[in-house]
Amino acid sequence: MTIAPRARDIGVTFDGTPGPNNAITDVDGITVGFATVIEDAVPGSHKGLCTGVTAIIPRGLSGAIDPVWAGIHSFNGNGELTGAHHIKDLGWFMGPVMLTNSHSVGIVSHAVVGWMIDRYPEAFEDDHMWCLPVVGETYDGTLNDINARGVAEVHARAALDAAAPGPVAEGNVGGGAGMIAYEFKGGTGTASRRVVAAGQSWTLGVLVQANHGTRDGLTVSGVPVGKHLRNDLVHPRETGSIIVVIATDAPLLPHQLDRMARRGSIGIGRGGTCGGHSSGDIFLAFSTANPQSNPWHAPDVMALQMLKDTHLDVLYTAAVQAVDEAVINAMTAAQDRPTIKPANKIVRAIDHDALRAVLRSHSF
Repeated sequence: MTIAPRARDIGVTFDGTPGPNNAITDVDGITVGFATVIEDAVPGSHKGLCTGVTAIIPRGLSGAIDPVWAGIHSFNGNGELTGAHHIKDLGWFMGPVMLTNSHSVGIVSHAVVGWMIDRYPEAFEDDHMWCLPVVGETYDGTLNDINARGVAEVHARAALDAAAPGPVAEGNVGGGAGMIAYEFKGGTGTASRRVVAAGQSWTLGVLVQANHGTRDGLTVSGVPVGKHLRNDLVHPRETGSIIVVIATDAPLLPHQLDRMARRGSIGIGRGGTCGGHSSGDIFLAFSTANPQSNPWHAPDVMALQMLKDTHLDVLYTAAVQAVDEAVINAMTAAQDRPTIKPANKIVRAIDHDALRAVLRSHSF
């Protein structure tokens, strides 16, 4: 797998200590896979495809349906994350987290149900098991003929089957293929942090599908970069969205994970977005700690561990830092793409040299 240049590679500095891959996969057991669908358009046509699917499997392909404790937050609700009502009420979900474009939520959900039934046949045949897939979306209709519904069941299954640990591709991959951030090419980004709380070391990782922000607001390491880089503007107002997935191996329960998810809003705020009216800014947080059997076989009385609430500040800080960095990673790893609607324009990736020059001018 080719890893594109990341923000740290080009000299951007961030607070906090990342894990070995600086990725959500630094949380032990998590795997990530992609399927990217690219069909270049005939010049002047509205028919090209630039889209895909991202799969995050919280416990990897372990061979068991093991739920994870979870929490959610909707900072601005002009978007979708299926399974959210279940997570809000019960505080957990089973299976993968999938990210795609707005018109592909249904087919991806359908694909996940089939994949789960095929992978865990005994659970679905012997129990009254049902599957409520967790699928998030952002709109890629500027760079992708979204109405063609180019994502098929085979693509979602391919992303799931490709899920692996280790380094994670960023930029124009998976569900992030056709996304725009701060009027530069955006997409998939990830980052992680290592922290110490209650005398133990924990890992927190983030993956974002960044499709939000306007150039005027773009801030990198505290520098108002968007005020300086004025080339190739795209949207006069915020029209996109962002899905943020926060994972940790720290033992947090649903009420704490709800609070963790809310900190994602601060993370994207550091980049300069206000969470505009047309933006769907949705955050999911989950913990791989406290492994449990699926609800059909869980014990009547469960013994769970939980960090004391007063230890959470370091994890909140880590989440804010990692979300901010993941968005910038999505942008620095991205590549130029031609527009579909309107046709004959180019959404440019952020110029690394220009970004460095602005940061240097502000003594960074």
